[in-house]
Amino acid sequence: MKKRKIKREIPRGQINEKTIMFSRNLLEPGTERYKKYYNEFPEHEGADNNFRSKPGLLDEGSAFYDPFTFNASKSIFESIIAFHDIVDGEPTENKVEVDPERLASSIRKWIMKEGAVSVGITETRNYHWYSIVGRGKDFGQIAQLPHSHAIVFTVEMDKEMMDTAPYGPVVLESARQYMHAAVIATEVAMHIRELGYHARAHIDGNYRVVCPLVARDAGLGEIGRMGLLMTPELGPRVRIGVVTTDLPLAVSEKKEFPDMIAFCRICKKCADVCPSKAIPHDDRREIDGVKRWQINQEACYTFWCIVGTDCGKCMSDCPYSHPDNLFHNSIRFLIRNFPFLRRPAVKLDDLFYGRKPKSKPIPDWLKSSEK
Repeated sequence: MKKRKIKREIPRGQINEKTIMFSRNLLEPGTERYKKYYNEFPEHEGADNNFRSKPGLLDEGSAFYDPFTFNASKSIFESIIAFHDIVDGEPTENKVEVDPERLASSIRKWIMKEGAVSVGITETRNYHWYSIVGRGKDFGQIAQLPHSHAIVFTVEMDKEMMDTAPYGPVVLESARQYMHAAVIATEVAMHIRELGYHARAHIDGNYRVVCPLVARDAGLGEIGRMGLLMTPELGPRVRIGVVTTDLPLAVSEKKEFPDMIAFCRICKKCADVCPSKAIPHDDRREIDGVKRWQINQEACYTFWCIVGTDCGKCMSDCPYSHPDNLFHNSIRFLIRNFPFLRRPAVKLDDLFYGRKPKSKPIPDWLKSSEK
């Protein structure tokens, strides 16, 4: 059956990392940086004062506070910070001549051996990079580096943990997979520098690139209704790692997944289950010259600050997030190849799992008390 083409939108500019919620959360009232930011973006101050009035992510006063999962998450996130000093560095002086095709294949296989779900390589584009660094010691600097290629991979978020969304196991699983991605990306970047080429790992809290856009262009998926990378294997139930480099590499085969965008237009389950109503129900619309969906990041982050976790309800309940097994892969095959089956597939998912699935119980091993 002939597949309907959906135009892949190309951003016209770069995103300023200072404007994302993770950067705005770090602004300290009364400081010069705080004053300067809200002089530049006064429209953000009201929403930001709202989330600052809430307990905060992983805070003891938050609605879903749990000593075990919250403290375990903190320990992992703090451990990731230790990687920030080694994401970049000078390459060795003796540059090794490489075969771009062979080395690309070796790196892909290595990353898969490290536990990744998918790996792709793409040439970098201007819109992959943030315009300005919004976090860390390089705050305010130009983000773009003279790197020609990006190696991108995904790691799986555990289904059992994610099915408890929006409770504590979700943020613990986020921390675990951010660490997993950080380890892989840092290993690969250090390896490339040992070959005599520049390379930088992009990991949690220390990005120069917009990971979903790089991953999309490397053939790993599409940007869905919830604003996350939707992968054909696991939907949005992944975390992304990126290494940028000037190492010459053969790029991955160009892949597009118009069936996933078409399914997102029909499904809308993520919008229905979102506790903060941050995900739009309407179709993609033109924003900054690009036709896309845009979530309300302020509403989403404020909910995180109320409950203390990173929620994950949209990731958990997406029909594409079901396990990578024969049954669900058969459904994915039908969705991909037979457009007339997409609406019935949504109905079947609602029938089996519910239009608004209830959170699964927290696994016993994660409970900090007998309650």
